[in-house]
Amino acid sequence: MYLAKVTGALVSTTKHASLNGAKLLIVARLDEHYQPTGTAQVAVDFVGAGNGETVIISTGSSARMSTSKEHSVIDAAVVGIVDSLDLNVL
Repeated sequence: MYLAKVTGALVSTTKHASLNGAKLLIVARLDEHYQPTGTAQVAVDFVGAGNGETVIISTGSSARMSTSKEHSVIDAAVVGIVDSLDLNVL
């Protein structure tokens, strides 16, 4: 899992059946200073995240388990929205 910032949303009318009804977001992974790296990824949103929010992304087989649909093609999923972040700076 990693933290990312929602940078946009996308609509795709033609897609794999396991993605029907899914909300697709564009997310940018955050670096160690919590700044977007510029690398974009499409993630399926299961928690209702909005543009500009910091979210928790799960990838791989863990992301596919976020849905009850069999034979899902999901590779990245938004599984949480960060309410606050407390860093212990040494």
